[in-house]
Amino acid sequence: MRIEGSCHCGRVRFSCEAYAPVPYQYCYCSICRKTAGGSGSAINLGAYADTLDVDGREHLGIYHAKIRDGDTCTISSGERHFCTGCGSALWLFDPEWPELVHPHASAIDTPLPEAPERMHILLDSKANWVRVPRGPNDRHAQHYPDESLEDWHRRHGLLEAREGRR
Repeated sequence: MRIEGSCHCGRVRFSCEAYAPVPYQYCYCSICRKTAGGSGSAINLGAYADTLDVDGREHLGIYHAKIRDGDTCTISSGERHFCTGCGSALWLFDPEWPELVHPHASAIDTPLPEAPERMHILLDSKANWVRVPRGPNDRHAQHYPDESLEDWHRRHGLLEAREGRR
């Protein structure tokens, strides 16, 4: 599915081919919460990095998150792209998985499919003020779920085939 996105001020616009376009996974980790979430969570989609087309690249900033574990701190290899004009979080690219890019659903302008269920992840680091929905279609994980973004889409019959692939 071809998706298009932009920042709030309009300086950055982008498009890419999403293989996992359903916004179902709400992340409550401190990185997502502080860099992209207003509700205390962020939602990433799955797309092919080689299809990413960007207008306004000169307005992009990249943030490498600090990952704290007790007294140790490492720098994430993940590149969190944002607009330097308005601060909108746009997508994550990690060189450990160079074929993928993960757009933030909040930056997407294309109507996205509705999720048949929601997965709330990294609840062990959510802010205390955040109230996580607990309906019949809500699943919860204290850490990362066992099921990948791709596998979840496949299980629900929502995995998009790449154009030109069979």
